[in-house]
Amino acid sequence: MNKDQGYWKENTSLIIKCLVIWFVVSYGFGIILVDSLNTIQLGGYKLGFWFAQQGSIYIFVILIFYYSFKMGEIDQKYGSNNDQDK
Repeated sequence: MNKDQGYWKENTSLIIKCLVIWFVVSYGFGIILVDSLNTIQLGGYKLGFWFAQQGSIYIFVILIFYYSFKMGEIDQKYGSNNDQDK
């Protein structure tokens, strides 16, 4: 596998992992498991309600920063530098 294929394979893998986490949190916790999670209180609110209203947004923002951090590592690993391409 050449350098470009390895780079895009890791990039795609990271994107898929982030989307799966976001899907599980927003759809799974906010819709499917809402009744089970509502038995737990978080700051006076039912946990299922919190995930449906706030949790998926917080997780999405955290995933943005995580993705940015990991892509920086992947770029360094593969020596991706835009100045070299010009």
